[in-house]
Amino acid sequence: MHTKQIINPLSSCQFDEIRLSIKKVKNKSLMSKLKHLKQETNPSGPMGTQEVLRSLKNRLAGPMPGLKAQMGMIPHPRPGNKAYFEVEDSSIKAGVLLLFYPFKDRLHLVLTRRTEQVDFHKGQISLPGGRQEPEESLEQTALREAQEELQIDPDSIQILGMLTPLYIPPSNYCIYPVAAISERRPDFRPAAQEVAEVLEIPLEHLLDSKNMRREKWVIRGADVEVPFYSYKGHKIWGATAMVLAELVDILKH
Repeated sequence: MHTKQIINPLSSCQFDEIRLSIKKVKNKSLMSKLKHLKQETNPSGPMGTQEVLRSLKNRLAGPMPGLKAQMGMIPHPRPGNKAYFEVEDSSIKAGVLLLFYPFKDRLHLVLTRRTEQVDFHKGQISLPGGRQEPEESLEQTALREAQEELQIDPDSIQILGMLTPLYIPPSNYCIYPVAAISERRPDFRPAAQEVAEVLEIPLEHLLDSKNMRREKWVIRGADVEVPFYSYKGHKIWGATAMVLAELVDILKH
């Protein structure tokens, strides 16, 4: 985008001050939205979760930001640049669950830290989910895997909709994120072979841009710039961060 030349150009100091002011305004607007969400998710009010359910359904029913939002948390350089629709017939399909639930007067999202015994992405933070089985819908896959990994009762969950699928070149998996809500915090009982740790992340933590970081890592012998969400010493990166980036974009708009 080209900018017009002005007679009295701003100094870099003045420009930084204006940019900081704009950021403060955006953050104030975002905090207002979060306060509203916290009021809606009060577990003592049975209608609170229903209001959040309707709100999230409306947001998911609109246009999806898709790859543009996902790219905000993509490692650089990324191994491969194919979109999900280019590999639907050749990739391994998997369903993952974005499960919202009220906990301590705030809306939370559950993630897991994978064990070192799983086949792919050992030790990484991920969404509950896994490979699609024959004759199974992707929604059914996400619910089944969440039950196997965390003992979440599928009957306690209401499906809200789906986010944009994401192709993962190193594993040839294409993940399909399924958004859902539970009116109560599930009784998480992690499967020892698959789940090393359960992470319950307040949604407002993800929406706070201060928790987004970038670092230079060495991956497969190459220098890679990795964006990630920081949470209690954990670094949420890769495909999980890209899915969450689209979720954040949806909620902010």
